Amino acid sequence: MADHNETARETIERAKGFVVDAIAETMDLYGVTPSAGRLYGTMYFENAMTLDEMKDELKMSKPSMSTAVRTLQEIDMVHKTWQKGSRKDVYVADKNFFKSFIHFFCIKWKREVKVNMEAIFTAEKNLKAVIESPEVDKAIKTEAQHYYELIVESKKYYYWLEKLVINFENGDIFRQIPIEDE
Repeated sequence: MADHNETARETIERAKGFVVDAIAETMDLYGVTPSAGRLYGTMYFENAMTLDEMKDELKMSKPSMSTAVRTLQEIDMVHKTWQKGSRKDVYVADKNFFKSFIHFFCIKWKREVKVNMEAIFTAEKNLKAVIESPEVDKAIKTEAQHYYELIVESKKYYYWLEKLVINFENGDIFRQIPIEDE
């Protein structure tokens, strides 16, 4: 019986390891290092962990662990929580992949829209000044007009991306693409 239990325990640990390794490998999509990904994967299977428990489990230094935790907190995948009877900070992984995905990508998409729309508005003003200037020759005005039309056309994408963010944040995306069991 003991051998079967030990074999079963090893099988469970191997199964968890497959998932942790896959999470660590794919976390680069979120701009997260593999070690922070491994931490998230490990925490995914735990209810709550202190920095010392994380350090011991992953064999990482405390500063590296703190950096990884902070990174995961910034993208809302790990939260500090209070645990009765503990004086140490305790952390919990957010296990809702849908929420994490939406939060992370909406932040990135909003930033993309903001940065690019600011640049577009500035470029439009500059190009309009060239187009409307009586002192500039026709060839240069034509070139400025061409670039102006290109950036005006690009705004369609950014307006669409803003709508996509809204659909993710308000949950409408799940009416279009429902979450289904297998």
